[in-house]
Amino acid sequence: MNLVDRFLQYVKFDTQSDELTNLWPSTPGQMVFAQHLEGELADLGLEDIYLDDNGYLMATLPANTDKPVPTIGFIAHLDTSPDMSGRHVSPRIIENYPGGDIVLNKEKNIILSPREFPELDHYKGQALIVTDGNTLLGADDKAGIAEIISAIDYLKKHPEIKHGKIRIAFNPDEEIGQGAHKFDVERFGCDWAYTMDGGEIGELEYENFNAASAKITFTGRNVHPGYAKHKLINSIRIANQFMAMLPRWETPEHTEGYEGFYHLVSIEGSVEKTSITYIIRDHDRDRFERRKKELEHLVRKVNNEFPNCAEIEIKDQYYNMREKIEPVKYIVDIAEQAMRNVDVTPHVVPIRGGTDGAQLSFKGLPCPNIFAGGLNFHGRYEFVPIRSMEKAMEVIVEIVRIVASR
Repeated sequence: MNLVDRFLQYVKFDTQSDELTNLWPSTPGQMVFAQHLEGELADLGLEDIYLDDNGYLMATLPANTDKPVPTIGFIAHLDTSPDMSGRHVSPRIIENYPGGDIVLNKEKNIILSPREFPELDHYKGQALIVTDGNTLLGADDKAGIAEIISAIDYLKKHPEIKHGKIRIAFNPDEEIGQGAHKFDVERFGCDWAYTMDGGEIGELEYENFNAASAKITFTGRNVHPGYAKHKLINSIRIANQFMAMLPRWETPEHTEGYEGFYHLVSIEGSVEKTSITYIIRDHDRDRFERRKKELEHLVRKVNNEFPNCAEIEIKDQYYNMREKIEPVKYIVDIAEQAMRNVDVTPHVVPIRGGTDGAQLSFKGLPCPNIFAGGLNFHGRYEFVPIRSMEKAMEVIVEIVRIVASR
């Protein structure tokens, strides 16, 4: 089975994660997919295949050289985003994309157009895999899984490429921030690893947001509005007052690159009680800490006007892996050189989000992130150029070769 056939098979598995189930993995489809992959890895002749009860699958391609070579790993995640259905995915290949609009679903008038998605113009003349407009595609991260397994298959068939011990792992629930929580770094046993979970061809990432969530609860007092003067305290209005205190331009829709933000993700309330939830993001650790302190400061301001009205709960989620990667920056340099060796121009960018690699880096496994090739993740307009997947697979093989040669 080749790379494209693997990918087209994998996206048929419904593996949406769900943070509300309190299960591990969060949905049964992820375990079904992991079991399928377990069988495929066995058929390929890999060793030390291990699938635990939480849906973490690991396997080994043994070294084919007596030379001392570091053990490296490649990781991808089983789940797809809860943002859109991943059930009954029906992919379609557009051969030799000529440019212009792609009708994903004629009946529903769903069109993938370069007017809204100008990145399409970069892929004229290439074969693209697209959705039917009813689901996401699942290139995040089934493209990564297909690329890793196809690279391992290639290495087995080409023993002239000398390599050390290679470990691979597929984990559940990355999309809900839990992918690394029960990842057994000691069992994985690598000097370092790479997640194949980036986007467009050439992306190479070793920086990500520092991240926290903040829930602010406002308690009011309800009184008949006709007799409410100096008595009623409307928690909805106070919450609105609080939200207006935050910088207007420090939101996701107004920021890019290394710019951080406060992002209001939910609001639920009545006169007596209103809760709002923010996520806080910044690449710089000091600015990140200041953002959390600013929210606490604004809560104190509200409480000065409305005593004991507001309370805040802040939870750190993950940190910028740069501080763990920089001491071993050569692992990024290896990936960058591998890309150049296979005619891919590296594009080193900060991740405006999180990655399993960040949490794994803080667990002792340095883990930069490499492109898997897909674009427009988490929605019906997701697509992946086949050439980008092929190049990602080549990058894996070339990393393995470089590490052994050094």
